[in-house]
Amino acid sequence: MGKIIFFEDRNFGGRHHECMSDCADLHSYFNRCHSIRVESGCFQIYDRPNFMGNQFFMKRGEYSDYMRMMGMSDCVRSCRMIPMHGGSYRMRIYDRHDMSGKMTELNDDCPNVMDRYSMSDVQSCNVMDGHWLMYEQPNYRGKHYYLRPGEYRRYSDWGGMSPRVGSIRRIMDL
Repeated sequence: MGKIIFFEDRNFGGRHHECMSDCADLHSYFNRCHSIRVESGCFQIYDRPNFMGNQFFMKRGEYSDYMRMMGMSDCVRSCRMIPMHGGSYRMRIYDRHDMSGKMTELNDDCPNVMDRYSMSDVQSCNVMDGHWLMYEQPNYRGKHYYLRPGEYRRYSDWGGMSPRVGSIRRIMDL
């Protein structure tokens, strides 16, 4: 079970809203968000409703001025709770859309997709087990995207603006 609290002002001030599950539209609960407290679990937050737009991974902790820390606007419009997974992790990545072309299977973190698999573009993927973060740059930097179990036939299905993938990390109990 996870719990995240959104505050309208910096340093956990002003109106707030507590959330313990996915919420596709947070706009009716607050006008702006300047600080966040994650009391338990992990969440992915989005700057647009329906889990769209820029994504930010939030683990347990306090973010007294998260806009400055993350370089994000004060728009938080949806959030998704990331369930903890205790089993195995398995994902297949492909260099062509619709899960075709060269296939590589991952079971653990990969800090540099190009060095390990000679792939710089991931056009599609199939997440069989676990929850993952896919980063545009090596060493878990840059924009990232949350992938839960399922098929992603094109990079736009996970919210990517391009097929460029630099690194991939499992979301584990942090």
